Amino acid sequence: MEKFDLCVIGAGPGGYVAAIHAGQKGLNVALIEKAYFGGTCLNTGCIPTKTLIASVEVLRQARRAADFGIDISGEITPDWNRMQLRKDQVVAKLRQGIAGLLKAAGVRTFNGAAAFLDRKSVVVSGGEDNGAKITADNFIIASGSESLVPGFIPESPRVLTSTELLAIEKIPESLLILGGGVIGCEFACLFAELGTKVTVVEMLPQALPLVDREIARVTAAAMKKLGIEILTGTPMSDIKATAHGVSGKVGGQTLQADYLLVSVGRKAVSAALNLPAAGVKTDDRGWIPVNEHCKTNVPNIYAIGDIAGRIWLAHLASAMGVCAVNNICGRRTAFSYDLVPGCIFTHPEIGTVGLSEEQCKAQNIDYTAGKFPFAALGKAMAVEETGGMVKIIADRKTDQVLGVHIVGTHATDLIAEAVPAMRLEITARELGRAVHAHPTLGEAMMEAAHAVHGECAHIPIRKQGK
Repeated sequence: MEKFDLCVIGAGPGGYVAAIHAGQKGLNVALIEKAYFGGTCLNTGCIPTKTLIASVEVLRQARRAADFGIDISGEITPDWNRMQLRKDQVVAKLRQGIAGLLKAAGVRTFNGAAAFLDRKSVVVSGGEDNGAKITADNFIIASGSESLVPGFIPESPRVLTSTELLAIEKIPESLLILGGGVIGCEFACLFAELGTKVTVVEMLPQALPLVDREIARVTAAAMKKLGIEILTGTPMSDIKATAHGVSGKVGGQTLQADYLLVSVGRKAVSAALNLPAAGVKTDDRGWIPVNEHCKTNVPNIYAIGDIAGRIWLAHLASAMGVCAVNNICGRRTAFSYDLVPGCIFTHPEIGTVGLSEEQCKAQNIDYTAGKFPFAALGKAMAVEETGGMVKIIADRKTDQVLGVHIVGTHATDLIAEAVPAMRLEITARELGRAVHAHPTLGEAMMEAAHAVHGECAHIPIRKQGK
């Protein structure tokens, strides 16, 4: 049985970052991974989807090249096989990069599935290191999550999760999507621009139900312009699959398509860990509760990322990994879920952090909101990306920024400015006073901050009385 200071279970964006951070701090680290470095995010999630979306963005630009005074002759069509090849090359390169970083940090890697023997030891089964036993002073569980497929969904090659859809052999002519959350809407935009007839079914009143309602409304309108049909407020029933397609009923309407994408949530990957042997408690769905230091109920065992059951985001997992390692090394560090940015790669993109208007109302917070449309921004006009807006929500009494919500081009990049600003408890007036370079898309943040106080020069605002 090999002895380590720390054993990390799972090499996704939480686990591998934690392992590298610990190795850099001088700990003797073991990292156990049953599949590939990078976890869901790198291999079947964030990176593959965004690589394909990047190809679609080039396709979109090529099709409207004439708007920019550029003539492109010949038919402009997507080559799905080459898009897939490029996606696989990006994933492979990043996977190799992680392996190099782990080696540089002195991390010992084991291939296989981990199961606890007790609170200080695990055994590896399957994979290249089958049968290896590891003991460690501390453990970090970063086993992640996987797509949830409810029992009423039929099993069929025509019924897919996001993993299977990413590897589909050809672009489908029609696609039915069950679930209008982040994954469902991203894939809807991706395949709609590739020419697929897409229908999204969301049982809640709006698609993207966790997003600020106004932002979600703007996104839904843009999706409909892409030809996407969005049905909300009614669940899908009587789902059937044949060798040639799928069907389902929404109210009195029968929907048919070549394939069904099921994107209704995630489930914990914890059943095979033998957590009872270590005394680690889970909730009734297998998620592992942790405190602000990423600790489980067992003092030497931590859990990070998706398996902690709160928010399923790669960057959150990485931040939690650093937090856990700092605490293991004696540097008491607390973690908060409050200011974790969300990025949604629909067309247009969404970037969000902090409270929405609906959350402010639910918490009886007296707030004011300032909005600035990209249509009024010079850089947005220059690049012909004028859809969407920046919205800033501030406490009416203190002027502290409570939330920033962006829908529009490069929203996922622009939201990064808001996160450190809000961590420093910035006011809307202070954010507006920060000089933003011209002409840039970032100016919309400054203008929205001015709009909180009715002082934005680039949108019509009624003159105030003396």
